[in-house]
Amino acid sequence: MGQISELELQNLRHLIAGYETTHCKLKEYANCATTKEVKDFFEKGAQGAMDNKNTLMKFLQ
Repeated sequence: MGQISELELQNLRHLIAGYETTHCKLKEYANCATTKEVKDFFEKGAQGAMDNKNTLMKFLQ
């Protein structure tokens, strides 16, 4: 893979930070959930956000 531009790097950082924030918020919502269905819903969303973050991190390696 070729080098990425400064703008692409900034965009990746922004997206990665957004997914990290989303992951943290959804994990907290899952911890506060009172039913298994709601907890599972938020945990699945949190895992998806982490997966997306990890995928984007590969562009920085």
